[in-house]
Amino acid sequence: MAVTQNRVPLTGLARKLVNDGLLDDQSAARAFQTALSSKIPFVKYLIDNKLADARIVAQAASQEFGVPLVDIEALEIEPDIVKLVSEDLIQRHHALPIFKRGNRVFIAVSDPTNLQALDEIKFHIGANTEAVLVEENKLAKAIEKALAAADNSLGDMEESDFENLDDLEVGSQQETAQESSDIDDAPVVRFVNKVLLDAIKRGASDLHFEPYEKFYRVRLRIDGMLAEIAKPPIALAGKLAARIKVMSRLDVSERRVPQDGRIKLKLSKTKAIDFRVSTCPTLYGEKVVMRILDSDAAKLNIDQLGYEEFQKELFLKNLRKPYGMFLVTGPTGSGKTVSLYTGINILNQEDINISTAEDPIEINLPGVNQVQVDERTGMTFPKALKAFLRQDPDIILVGEIRDLETASIAVKAAQTGHMVMSTLHTNDGPQTLTRLQDMGIPPFAVATTINLITAQRLARRLHPDFRVPVDLPPEGLRAEGFTEEDVRDGIKLFGPGNGGAECPSGYKGRVGIYQVMPITDGMKRLIIEGANAVQLADQAAIEGVWDIRKSGLQKAKRGLTSLAEINRVTVE
Repeated sequence: MAVTQNRVPLTGLARKLVNDGLLDDQSAARAFQTALSSKIPFVKYLIDNKLADARIVAQAASQEFGVPLVDIEALEIEPDIVKLVSEDLIQRHHALPIFKRGNRVFIAVSDPTNLQALDEIKFHIGANTEAVLVEENKLAKAIEKALAAADNSLGDMEESDFENLDDLEVGSQQETAQESSDIDDAPVVRFVNKVLLDAIKRGASDLHFEPYEKFYRVRLRIDGMLAEIAKPPIALAGKLAARIKVMSRLDVSERRVPQDGRIKLKLSKTKAIDFRVSTCPTLYGEKVVMRILDSDAAKLNIDQLGYEEFQKELFLKNLRKPYGMFLVTGPTGSGKTVSLYTGINILNQEDINISTAEDPIEINLPGVNQVQVDERTGMTFPKALKAFLRQDPDIILVGEIRDLETASIAVKAAQTGHMVMSTLHTNDGPQTLTRLQDMGIPPFAVATTINLITAQRLARRLHPDFRVPVDLPPEGLRAEGFTEEDVRDGIKLFGPGNGGAECPSGYKGRVGIYQVMPITDGMKRLIIEGANAVQLADQAAIEGVWDIRKSGLQKAKRGLTSLAEINRVTVE
């Protein structure tokens, strides 16, 4: 006998959406129950799982309940207003204070029937509250941005704290101990140090310090996505840039040309973090971008990178070949360096001589001879490669093949009994083969020297504790590229849930998506015959090579990431 589940009766906005024909009764009940059991706001669940359009839901709620609809993206939300309400309340009720008029605080919500949120906030802040309606997708972004800005703002530092500061200058040997102490105590110094430490704690990969005409902002790139964390006064633009340049030993007086430097931030006696610093003059001042160089990334085990089992076997088989080329390709920020360093770590043995030419050297590898490429001193990739060939190498790593001269020397090294590893900025394996030919490498040389090409992307990984199921009809699954077998088996997809303060985005970390393409005899024949990238891709598919899209769908199928993430980093 079938057991009938108790169904929570639909009320409030859920009933309104059903009455307006925006949701059928069964879908609304299922969504309402799932959101309730997962402790996720009903509207957030609808929008995250693409069961309804955020704009239409907001308009329907506004008309039904008489709550004004506000475009939150047009508002400048002050951190002090956000701090009126605890982060726990904001996350739990998905409600954000956005401005104050007299003794009345206006709270942005996506579901105006959530009266409990308004009552709790009213009790918490000791002031009257009034709801304004905001589209759910815009509210989620505003909450994440506002909480980050409030957490990383200058706090009790006022603009007046900086008025008496002189422009920072490069420290010299004549600088007195008292002057050094004064600089170290400066609010600008404390702010920069705080931002750097926060970036490390939050697992950021890059920091952006950006001056504009009327404002200045600081952004972090976390799991591949940029997010604003602070807006210091625009008057500090020059001082912030100068402080960072002092830390990275750059010329503070030179503001007209780009500069590159490094910072080593000591966290303890045994732990230090390196930052790669790049400055660039813009219309309203110098923009500074800092890349956080994590030495632990070089110690990754290949099992942590996300290769499918058969892809990992191909990777390791071709990595251990005595000669030929091993290429990793993908856009900037796709994890190419980590993949190469993982391979180098596997090969880094006492009986193997490994030399690398990199621009810049991101991670120090004990036991590996690393050369910093610097065009200004004449140490170019071709010059480094020529030097390596006279130093009895077994393995040569070229940070990037950028031109014909570098490519030609790398190919010749691979033809003369050396393993050459390198990267290119192409989208996939077949395009890498045609790109080398476009550079001027003969098809025969391409076919006979390349052993394996790995193309890759990085997608944000779903937090396993906060992911929520996503329903997609069979026609939707087919349109996304899933096979008939997948549709027949009833695959289960997941999306990001609200993890509160612990994980506001629902994502934590990243997972690699790969195309691992060996150069087989069939591929070699096509290359020599002058086949284009489409023909090479068709041959790779016949040989069972997964393209980036197929690999990504497998990650979504296994619940490691969401379909939305796969669509963001791959082409349908």
